[in-house]
Amino acid sequence: MIKEAIILAGGLGMRLRSAVPDLPKCMAPVNGRPFIDYLVGHFQDAGIERFIFALGFKSGDFEGFLAAKFQRGPATYALSVEQEPMGTGGAIRMACRCAADDTVLVMNGDTFFRIAPDELADFHSYHGADCTVCLKPMRNFDRYGVVELGSDGRVNQFREKQFYAQGLINGGVYALERRRFLELDLPEKFSFEKDYLERQGTGVTGGAGQRLFGLVQDAYFIDIGIPEDYERAQTEMKSYAT
Repeated sequence: MIKEAIILAGGLGMRLRSAVPDLPKCMAPVNGRPFIDYLVGHFQDAGIERFIFALGFKSGDFEGFLAAKFQRGPATYALSVEQEPMGTGGAIRMACRCAADDTVLVMNGDTFFRIAPDELADFHSYHGADCTVCLKPMRNFDRYGVVELGSDGRVNQFREKQFYAQGLINGGVYALERRRFLELDLPEKFSFEKDYLERQGTGVTGGAGQRLFGLVQDAYFIDIGIPEDYERAQTEMKSYAT
């Protein structure tokens, strides 16, 4: 079972700035609660015992939330704060150095994908994966690219954004073998999606032997990165309690 989670919460959130001008994107209020509170609550209930928050932009805005959410003490969370933007890959690598377990859950702080961590852990372990991407089936969309899988569940290709009648999208939740990831020859600042996942998906990532798999999870998914979906979250997430 996976016990540690890294939440990427350092993005600038430029596309959401018109709706939430003064807060980090994942701290945007949804029905009176920070959006990130829904993620933490779900994954706490699912068995995650320690959270590592990868922070950057306005990291001080998280202090009140963390103090209230983690009343049992600082052992239940850690902070990894970048002093300048490192890209999603650089932020994950920094946060991995704060983790204790070999396998960690990694997720985007502006996306709520209600995956089942136990199923992910079992799939990841069974396939001996270095990284398992949680995939959401979608229909009639153009905001995301799609991920193609082989018959064994291995990622074969990431396709660019365009209109798709149906397909599997990267849901922004991963199981990652952190020691193997830290051994890769990657730049200090890099994109996890472009420079790791997509390069691995086409077989050209810097670390030979990386095993990248995809697990389909047809669970609730929302990405609040644009104002329209942020407003949609206000209605759709009312049913999710703490």
